[in-house]
Amino acid sequence: MAIKRPKPEDIVVKLRQVEVLMGQGMPRIDAIRQISFTEQTYYRWKKKYGGMGTEQLKELKRLQRENERLRRAVSDLTLDKLILKEAASGNF
Repeated sequence: MAIKRPKPEDIVVKLRQVEVLMGQGMPRIDAIRQISFTEQTYYRWKKKYGGMGTEQLKELKRLQRENERLRRAVSDLTLDKLILKEAASGNF
């Protein structure tokens, strides 16, 4: 059985739950344990997604997809350029 990783939206919700529990006076360690994750995982998520809302998260995902698309386009063009350069030099 594969390990199921939480989606970024779920992570943001869990971080908010910890903030709410801490706001109610619960110690941070107990609040982290209540969401069923380790302290290390909480701090890693907080570093990556801390202070981010769901709209910002959607924008981040959109930008990451666009960035990946542009990287593929650049690599394809670079490969085409190298092929044409090789053909022009007569080393084919």
